[in-house]
Amino acid sequence: MCKVRLNSAGQLRVPFGYVSGAACDPVEKKPFYHLLPGSGALTFGMFGCDFHCAYCQNWITSQALRDESAGTRIQPITSDELVGAAQRQGARLMVSSYNEPFITSEWAAEVFARARPAGLVCGFVSNGNATREALDFLEPWLQAVNIDLKTFDDRRYRSLGGTLERVIGTIRDAHARGIWVEVVTLLVPGFNDTEAELRAMARFLVSVSPDIPWHVTAFHPDYRMKEPRATEAGDLVRAAEMGVAEGLRFVYAGNLSGRVGHWEDTRCSGCGQTLVRRRGFRMIEDRLSPRGCCPGCGRSIPGIWAAAGESRRESGMLDRRNALST
Repeated sequence: MCKVRLNSAGQLRVPFGYVSGAACDPVEKKPFYHLLPGSGALTFGMFGCDFHCAYCQNWITSQALRDESAGTRIQPITSDELVGAAQRQGARLMVSSYNEPFITSEWAAEVFARARPAGLVCGFVSNGNATREALDFLEPWLQAVNIDLKTFDDRRYRSLGGTLERVIGTIRDAHARGIWVEVVTLLVPGFNDTEAELRAMARFLVSVSPDIPWHVTAFHPDYRMKEPRATEAGDLVRAAEMGVAEGLRFVYAGNLSGRVGHWEDTRCSGCGQTLVRRRGFRMIEDRLSPRGCCPGCGRSIPGIWAAAGESRRESGMLDRRNALST
């Protein structure tokens, strides 16, 4: 299905030693909002995906092995070269994205094994179609994952190439392991935007943890899905309000900068004070304390607010990791 893993004369062959692209992006672009705000993320990708979404926004890499019109070329590179590029650009994170990173896990593990000792926080941006064995393999290096919850309808998930149960299982499993989890839903009019479905997504996330950030982002007609209208700001705000009404503490509206009011900002779940202000992928203000707490009421805000050795700690995460280990 993914077209990148094969059995060659009894030997497993997997992608290794190349990128289809690499760039230092704002971490907010992934999107991660509770992970080193305002930092650069050296983001790299390969080819291939085990899904075949008609609206894929990274189709020139994820669908390159299925669609000749992609026209993307590979660039041979070593893991040390990627870490060096991150250091030269002042990045604080190393993120595997652009294609589906779980199907190229061996290469990601090689890169992360070099990146972690260099002080970089390592993460995935994924469709969540992972196995427990894949998470076992990656757990020593993987600190954060953003998972795309595309729909809450199993029939629609199967039309994309996966199952709802596998994706929500990955969200549960990653969170239980102490990996920082954020979830994104691309809001596609007529596909996944009914009130019943949006509320079901939010209720599921609350059942895992009300502290999981949920990003609802705007769709624009692309690739092979040109019929639905583009998502409007009102659609995003409506979905965000539902998420909060169902009990989520951190809900964000993305991709329509300046048109969604405070839904781009991180606010304290206790006193409501604005802690991190953003416009689009740019952080404007960060008022969190050195310990990742609200300066107004002192509440600890869940997230990873500092890399290893920095002044901020992994607020709300270190305690949970320690609890899990004991």
